[in-house]
Amino acid sequence: MRSTTLSMLIAASLILAGCAVGPDYHRPDLHAPAQYARQEAAPASSSAGIAEPNPAEMQFWQAFDDPELTQLVEQALAANNDLRSALANYDRAAALLREAKFDFVPTITASAQGGHQTLSESQVIPGTPRSFRSYDVQANASWELDVWGRVRREVESARADTAASREDLAALQVSIAGETASTYAQLRGLQERLRVARENANSQRETLELVEARYKAGSDTDYELSLARSQLETTSSRVPALEAQVAVAEHRLAVLTGRQPEALIAELDVPKPLPALPANIDPGTPADLIRRRPDIAAAEERLHAATAQVGVATADLFPRLSISGLIGTQALTHGALFQGGSGMNSAFLGIDWSFLDIGRVRARIDATRADAAGLLAQYQQTVLLALEDTENALIRDARTRSEDAQLERAARDSAEAARLAQVRYQAGTIGLYETLDAERQMLSAQDAAADSHTRSVTSAIALYQALAGGWPQKLPDAEKPSATEDVDATKPVAMAMR
Repeated sequence: MRSTTLSMLIAASLILAGCAVGPDYHRPDLHAPAQYARQEAAPASSSAGIAEPNPAEMQFWQAFDDPELTQLVEQALAANNDLRSALANYDRAAALLREAKFDFVPTITASAQGGHQTLSESQVIPGTPRSFRSYDVQANASWELDVWGRVRREVESARADTAASREDLAALQVSIAGETASTYAQLRGLQERLRVARENANSQRETLELVEARYKAGSDTDYELSLARSQLETTSSRVPALEAQVAVAEHRLAVLTGRQPEALIAELDVPKPLPALPANIDPGTPADLIRRRPDIAAAEERLHAATAQVGVATADLFPRLSISGLIGTQALTHGALFQGGSGMNSAFLGIDWSFLDIGRVRARIDATRADAAGLLAQYQQTVLLALEDTENALIRDARTRSEDAQLERAARDSAEAARLAQVRYQAGTIGLYETLDAERQMLSAQDAAADSHTRSVTSAIALYQALAGGWPQKLPDAEKPSATEDVDATKPVAMAMR
């Protein structure tokens, strides 16, 4: 009779297994614009008939055709400590998901004990010994019948949390790759500005020597001599500040790649040109962006998890049914264990119902609904910020390209003007003030051109970063290197596609 009742109860729970209380999750409707407001026609490629690949289909840093940049980004993705922390968070969420799934099956434990006991005289039943030994071995099992879907909602929530952690890892990979590429571009741009400042200082030092010679010959006065010295000192003062910025960028790149700040000084101190600017970046559509950005996916998964938690809380409105039982053997001597007559077993049906505490249950339900509403707002805000980020990146990329072209022409013209001014000054047709002013304008134009070219490259990187393409993302190695150990760029790393 007892086994029949339990069988009927299990059969009933299986029939109801498809029913889970609480709301089912549905992706929120978002009406994305058909195209970006700031999207402009891409500039013509320098290579006829060749267009740059779509950022959604490539490792974006390879578009800059700089092997050292590629190496640094890949080292950062393999060894960055922030990425290791995010990977640990993902592993933790995955482990909790595996734990939650075990609630679908009975929990089985086993125990054994043996001991000696002496009763007080008042407890002894006549004809029985006062002192005796006892031994027992038993296996216990308990199982919650998931009639109302509480366990299923818990697993659903854990699965969404795990997915959110994975998307957090992907978003951080985008951020680290973008920061590494941007810092590298800034470093090369600073080195170019440092070269311009040093060359101009050398040119102005030659001018000062010429003025000193003319001063000794009586052709120039104290005024011209002081003016030339002042301009040389002003230009020379730029050098230490730029050297400090170069050092800061080198330190940052080392830490991004998981090394000590001084690890890359020797390697990066060798000046190199800025990475080549990609000629064409196709942003796709806003709808593509919403599907692609990992921060949006993470926000949606957290909304999914919160929606499932509403179902978990709602299940407390209904009775929680569980089956428990044990099977074992008990005897007064260890040799009698597992002998006939020593066996024991029990089975129980448990009902836990919080209907008398309905106020607290409904308060918890309201709290989970509020959590879901808040995360819905966060998801919608994440989408808006992603669209804003991309619109801003598009306009900056387009405008810095135009500014860069104009400032490059200005730098060439100012250099020619400074050369002609020097020739005329030596010929005596113009004064020193006009010559120094031409040199000052040349320095300003060349420095502005170098800075503008740097911003053009970093703006392109920012656009790739905003688009967060589906390029293969690398998971950091499981073992963290020591603080003094350099990263081996040739060491294989795990690959993960979103």
